[in-house]
Amino acid sequence: MEETKYWVWLNMVFGTGNHRIWEIMSFFRTAEKAYLSLSTDSSVVSLNDNENKNAHSVQLSRAESFISNCYKKGIGVISITSPEYPEQLRHIYNPPSVLYYKGNIACLQNELTVTAVGTRKASAYSLKAAKEICSELAARGTVIISGFAVGIDLACSMAAVDMGCPTVCVMGCGVDVDYPRQNFAYRDAVISAGGAFVSEFPPATPPNSPNFPKRNRILAALGKAAIVFQAGAKSGSLITANLAAGQGRDVLCLPPADIFSGDYAGNIRLLREGAVPMYDSSDVIECITGKKSVSAMTGTVGRTAEKPATQSEISEDEMESALKYLNNITEDVREENVSSNDASLQIELSETQRRITEELSKGTMHADELAGRLDIDPSELMTDLTELEIFGAIRSLPGKMYELIR
Repeated sequence: MEETKYWVWLNMVFGTGNHRIWEIMSFFRTAEKAYLSLSTDSSVVSLNDNENKNAHSVQLSRAESFISNCYKKGIGVISITSPEYPEQLRHIYNPPSVLYYKGNIACLQNELTVTAVGTRKASAYSLKAAKEICSELAARGTVIISGFAVGIDLACSMAAVDMGCPTVCVMGCGVDVDYPRQNFAYRDAVISAGGAFVSEFPPATPPNSPNFPKRNRILAALGKAAIVFQAGAKSGSLITANLAAGQGRDVLCLPPADIFSGDYAGNIRLLREGAVPMYDSSDVIECITGKKSVSAMTGTVGRTAEKPATQSEISEDEMESALKYLNNITEDVREENVSSNDASLQIELSETQRRITEELSKGTMHADELAGRLDIDPSELMTDLTELEIFGAIRSLPGKMYELIR
């Protein structure tokens, strides 16, 4: 807790997930030194009025008390300097400086991790593929990472639970918030199987729409590869896939059941852009390890693999709950499309994204010119441009040019 409390203090001063923390930390070797400097008038770093006010009003004892309360609720707190911090996150753009979790976060130290995503309203074909491929991956020692949404996400995570294997659910809210409400009947089963719920958002943070695009950079980074089972033209899964590709991960995609269906427009787009076609778990393992699987060449594809003996045992009630979901999941789950009527899924643009659309309302513009006008990091800009394009707000043109869709 000693070092973590300073990182929590920085988050209280600058805000969760604010890349400004890393601008500040470029001047200091440790979070403690940053605190000692920023909380006094001796700081060599220039702060704006709001930052300066927070730095002098937020007491370190507040961070200490906050961490203690998390522990009392069974919520773990780690910082980027903690040994438990996932190595996959350390080198991405704007890594989360603090993570909150419930369950066994150590499972993220596994050599084989895969981020699995897809639509909330999935076809029977996609759900069957998700269940079978993720079951095979889990049986072969792979930790499945998902966003714990209804539909494909939950099917992938529960396939791992069915095998008695860990799965990690990355949340766009506090790890203690029951969202999506219908999914939290499976919380205990996930934890009993050795998995975890992880978030950069503090406990009790509600599932506000802007949280989810931010969450996706973590979701994409935790997997050594990303696999997409079903995505429409404006699916949020495309954000995760693009972020994963930008972080140097392989992206694999299930071939569409129907090339004429808009339900698979995202799959087709990804395959055209170079995603690896995914037919079974061996395709995924080969991408991660760079090695052909012997079981794939002999046709077994891990289907006869037994449940690892080292995993935690699951109660009969928890297993029954998992199996019931996997056997009965149907197309009555909600649509993931950004035009959803569910208020919790409505897209709300961030301040930076609103500024981007304002600039593009003046005419077509090059990405570098946008970055200059907005005075933001080009890497951050590209993330926002990708999200705006997927949301259907802007269109990319050749030569890194962008225009507003009117």
